[in-house]
Formats: sequence, C-alpha cells, structure tokens
Amino acid sequence: MAALTPISRKPMSLVMPTVGAAGALLGLFVGTANGSGFAGIVIGAALIVAMAAVFIFGLKNEGLAKWISIALLAVLGFVFGGVPGVILGAVFGWLFHWFIYWLYEGRYRQRLLPYLTPRQVLWHYTFRVICGAIFTFLITPILVVMPLSFNAQDFFTFTPEMLRLDPEGYSLKHYRDFFTNNEWQRSFKNSLIIAPIATVISVSLGTLAAIGLSQSHVPFKRAIMAILISPMIVPLIISATGMFFFYSQIGNWLEGSLGLDKTFVGYIKVVLAHAVLGIPFVIITVTATLVGFDNSLTRAAANMGANPVTTFFKVQMPLILPGVISGGLFAFITSFDEVVVVLFVGSASQKTLPWQMFTGLREQISPTILAVATILVVISIGLLTTVELLRRRSERLRGMSPG
Repeated sequence: MAALTPISRKPMSLVMPTVGAAGALLGLFVGTANGSGFAGIVIGAALIVAMAAVFIFGLKNEGLAKWISIALLAVLGFVFGGVPGVILGAVFGWLFHWFIYWLYEGRYRQRLLPYLTPRQVLWHYTFRVICGAIFTFLITPILVVMPLSFNAQDFFTFTPEMLRLDPEGYSLKHYRDFFTNNEWQRSFKNSLIIAPIATVISVSLGTLAAIGLSQSHVPFKRAIMAILISPMIVPLIISATGMFFFYSQIGNWLEGSLGLDKTFVGYIKVVLAHAVLGIPFVIITVTATLVGFDNSLTRAAANMGANPVTTFFKVQMPLILPGVISGGLFAFITSFDEVVVVLFVGSASQKTLPWQMFTGLREQISPTILAVATILVVISIGLLTTVELLRRRSERLRGMSPG
C-alpha cells in the first residue's frame, strides 16, 4: 500500500522531548524496581535523548544504529536484571531505535490522510496509546498467572530461579497434580457435564426467543427483551439468591413427587440455573445476526410449499448459524466459569471446576489453581478466536465485508 502522505524529517524540538518522555517512562519502571523512581526517570530520559542525538547527528546509519541500540540496552538489562533483563533490554533497544527513526523521519504520517492537522494526528496516536494502556491493564494479570503456573515451588510468587530463567525453577508438577488429583478431576468432569447441557438448552431457547422477537407483529418487544436479558444485568448474587429459593422448591417436588435421586436433581437444578444465565448471550448474538437477515427468503420458501420447520432448518438456520454458534460459545464460557450460582444451587456432588478453585483459595493455597487458570485461559482464547472467525464469516454471508 502506497503512503497516503509525503513524509519529511521533523525538527528536533519535536523529536527530542518525545523520545525523552518515552525514555522517562521506561526509566520510571526500572528505577522503581531498583528503589528510586525519580532517578530512573532522569536517567532514562537522558539515555534515550543522548542515544537519539548520536544516531541522528553522529552515526547517520539506521541499520548500524539498530544493533547498537539493541546491544546497549541488552547490556544495561543484564546489569539490572540478569538473563531476563538481556531479553527485555534487547526488545526495548529495538523498540526505541524504531521509535526514534519513526518520529525523526516523519513516518508516523505516511498512513494518515494529508489534510489532518497536527492536533488531529496527536489525537490519532494518543487514542491508540490509551487503548494500548487499557489492553495492557487488562491482560497483565493473565500474563502474570501463566508463568507462575510453571513454578517448581509451592509458592504464589516468582522465585529467584524463575527470574534467572533457570530451568530448575520451572516444573509441570502443578499440571500433573491437576490431571491426577481426584478432587480436581471430579470437578472438571462435573463442568464438562453441566456446561454442554446448559449450553444446548440456552441455544435452543435463546434462538427461538430471538427469532420470535425479530418478528414485527410481536407486542411489547422491548419489555420482553429486557426481561429475557435481565439475568445478564441483575447482580449475580441477587440472581443466585432467587434461584436458590426457586429451584429448591422444584428440587423438593422432583424428589418427593417423582422420586428422583437427590444427586440427579442437583444436576438438573445447576444445569437449569446455568441455562438461564446463558440465554441472554444467545438472544443478543442471534438478534444481532437477524438484523441483516433477508425475510423475503423465508417468504419465498413458504411460497414454494415449505412448512415453517423446514423453512427454519433449510433456509434461516444456515444463515444465522454463525450467530447461534457464537451465542452458544458465550453461554458455554459463562457456565464453565460460573461459581456464585452453583454455590447457592448445587451441592458437593455438583462441585464444578471454578468451585474447586474457589475452595482451593479459601481453604488451602494450592498452586494447582494457577495451572487450572492457565488451562481455562487457553480454552477461553480458543473459544473467543472461534467467535471472531464466525463473526467474520457472518459478515461475509451478509455482504458486509469482502470475501
């Protein structure tokens, strides 16, 4: 793709303060970790400004400057952080080299429209920095938990061996404990039983509700929609309390009148409760898919003699299937990760994986929780990736994006 705007070198009055601020930000973190944030700010700003001045006025060789920047910050990283510091230093060395020349050569404008004012350009990148900061804030706890799950010790902290990247500091023993411990496996199997069944119920009822609410002749659609998605809005503890009283009566009736086993009834209650929590996600995603649905297709199928059931499965369902599957994935994640409702509605026989994790945190600090959390994160990433792929497929089917 060709550049939208001709680029030119920028004045030092813009380059030096900006790279200095970037160096000060890095210095703040390094200095704080070593006991003096203020000293880190000063040294970081001075170092990056000096490096930029040498590269621009003295070296004048961008390729060589890159390797000098990487080597310099890698050495400093080794001084302050050992082997991990070398890796981080090399990464930041490459990043600062790129940032200096990106700013000095004016490359930041080459993908922007030529008529944008400096203030608009500033807001363009400020907005992206804000989004990046929010993303970092949200993702950092996950990035901390995942390496801790490989800790060779029974601690919730990084050991000196881990910080030195010593292989002796890492182990898979917490993962082995998860796959061999009867308590963990029982709770995992319960989650694998409850979540899929609850998902099927949520998808079935949520899809039918969304299709019904998409019809123009349905009265009080907004009120009905608000009621159906209320489990998503009402605080979960309130929903759990209401479900406890409601499903306890249903459970007593199933046990007393029909003579069903108490454990089986417990599973029924938890499955129904999780289905209630999953239905709003299905309704929302399927409703969004139906916005672009061409109703003339169903009328054409009816004119050709197809009954409503055939029309739904042969015409409507294939087109809204990405939305249905997306809603099902959200319902599955909701059920698989839910802990509050199952504490109210279920019993020890229905202890799910999140319940076991909660118990492990409350009664014993077991690092196996970190391994389980990492597994759940990987599963969630896989499911959300599937949702994104289905969303893009849905847009292509509806002609909203190029194929």
